[in-house]
Amino acid sequence: MRWTTSLLALGLLVSLAPAADAQQRADEQGEARRDLRNGNVRSLREIEARVLPTKRGMQYLGPEYDPTAMAYRLKFIQGGRVVFVDVDARTGQILGESR
Repeated sequence: MRWTTSLLALGLLVSLAPAADAQQRADEQGEARRDLRNGNVRSLREIEARVLPTKRGMQYLGPEYDPTAMAYRLKFIQGGRVVFVDVDARTGQILGESR
C-alpha cells in the first residue's frame, strides 16, 4: 500500500512539472512584453540580431528572460557543451558567457 501511494505521488509530481515549467515561460514572456511595451528593454529579435552573428559555429537553442535583472540568457550548444550568453535587455550588450 505504501509503495503504491509513493508511486502515485511521484506520478502526480511528474505530470505537474511540465505545466509548472510552461507557466514559468509564459510569465517570463509576459514580463518581457510588458517591459518592451514600456520602453524599458529592446526586443528579443533585436537582441538576437545583435548576438547570434557573434556566435558562429554554435547552435542556438533559445532565450530566457529575467525581469528582475532585465537580462536575456541565450542558450547555445557547441561540441556537446551548453553555452549561456547573458545579455543586458536594455542595451543589448553581452554581459558574460558561461559554459
